[in-house]
Amino acid sequence: MSKGPGVQKMFDAIAGRYDLMNRVMTLGQDQRWRKFVVQKAGDPGRGATLDLATGTGDIAALMSRTYPYARVTGADFSLNMLKEAEKRFASSGIHWQACDANKLPFDDNCFDSVTFGYLLRNVDDAGKVLTEVCRVLSPGGRVVCLDTTPPARNLLYPFVLLYLKYGIPIMGKMIANDEAAYSYLTGSTMDFYSAGELAELFTAAGFTKVGYKKFMFGTIGIHWGEKP
Repeated sequence: MSKGPGVQKMFDAIAGRYDLMNRVMTLGQDQRWRKFVVQKAGDPGRGATLDLATGTGDIAALMSRTYPYARVTGADFSLNMLKEAEKRFASSGIHWQACDANKLPFDDNCFDSVTFGYLLRNVDDAGKVLTEVCRVLSPGGRVVCLDTTPPARNLLYPFVLLYLKYGIPIMGKMIANDEAAYSYLTGSTMDFYSAGELAELFTAAGFTKVGYKKFMFGTIGIHWGEKP
């Protein structure tokens, strides 16, 4: 069964409290990660940039502020998330687009950079999505991905696991009134590719100069690559 409808319904339901939950469950570190994403994407000048799975628009808005001449598109398949983004950044000049990452409604070679946060663990075929991203990127364009990654089995592992398995769902119940949604997010983290495996998927999709960096006790990975 496809993840799509269930994930879409879940994000529609938590859209109103999504930003607050991000601040709390990442201990405020999510803003630093987004700055790293935008820095890695680079300045497109007057070119076009796409933020997929834009959610409530934070990465797209930061891209627009950091590179003011860029033509920024924020895209998501959750209409409630897009409504929140449009409301939060009404005067930003960002173009908001409803779309499915599996089949992007954009021409080949039309973006100078593509970014996305927490997209790939919520799709059925991450390789297919990466191939689509590569298609819409211009040669020399950069892709930057922010997502969770399973924690390494080191001395911190039991404590990180407790936080993921119990801490985040409890906060989800208290703050977003949706324990099930955040239990799913925790589960999708543990079942997701390791950072090294995900880097291999980027290479298989056609990207070169692939690299990654981990954050927050190894539970967050930022990957990047370039279209030849």
